[in-house]
Amino acid sequence: MALTWFITGASRGIGRELTQQALVRGDNVAATLRDPSQLNDLIAVHGDRLWVRQLDVTDTVQMARVVKEAFDDHQRIDVVVSNAGFAVWGATEDLTNNLLDQMIATNLTAGIQLARIVVPYLRRQGGGRLMQLSSMGGHNGIPGFALYSTTKWGIEGFYEAFVQEVEPFGIRTTLVEPGLIPNSFQEAATRVPVSEPYRGGPADRPPIPASRMPGSQTKIIAAMIQTALSENPPRRLLLGSDAYRLVTNALKERLSAFEQQKAVAFSTDAEQVEATS
Repeated sequence: MALTWFITGASRGIGRELTQQALVRGDNVAATLRDPSQLNDLIAVHGDRLWVRQLDVTDTVQMARVVKEAFDDHQRIDVVVSNAGFAVWGATEDLTNNLLDQMIATNLTAGIQLARIVVPYLRRQGGGRLMQLSSMGGHNGIPGFALYSTTKWGIEGFYEAFVQEVEPFGIRTTLVEPGLIPNSFQEAATRVPVSEPYRGGPADRPPIPASRMPGSQTKIIAAMIQTALSENPPRRLLLGSDAYRLVTNALKERLSAFEQQKAVAFSTDAEQVEATS
């Protein structure tokens, strides 16, 4: 079955690979990115099946306009993929205020705004799929990567509640949670040199070599496409052996810590609640 996709951040990494794989399988793609010329090679091959618009996802007014154009120009959009984002490595104290604001605006606020903007269109057409790129970092914190983890924990919390609001309209959502992938997203990550107090500490992390990144971008995109085609897509799609190991271990440790606090938790109930529980 051919699909029509709307994808943000299609210039590199997962966004570009998804755009390319979708086109190869015969789908239509509405791709957005800061510099549309970066997809000229795909336009030359796939022609009108690739619809391209310039978009800075931190500009909510522009996003609303581009989304309207995409839905107006296509009979139906089956899958909206919120992919745009970037990564920053460095000790939290060393990051500039501007970098902090940019990352939250791009990785968190833009994803929330896109979801809010597309819901009326998806509802009007009787449903659709909304896929949000998250990360294994949405479940476990990594020193030197705290700001990125912040945005992913935030988007995870948003979708945890949001999905329950929109599923009655036939809108299904999936948080895509990959592990490490040796791709252009990793290569483009900003690295802020650590200041003296953090040198040699947990936040002073050397770049991870590609040989230690187990994820295959091609296979991850194939799994995303299969999920989009599924009648019952999962709310979370954990991809990569490293993601599975680290996330499941983090959740087990968290649950174990909470279980040890059960007596304290129950002790803080009001007396009338204690008497009836």
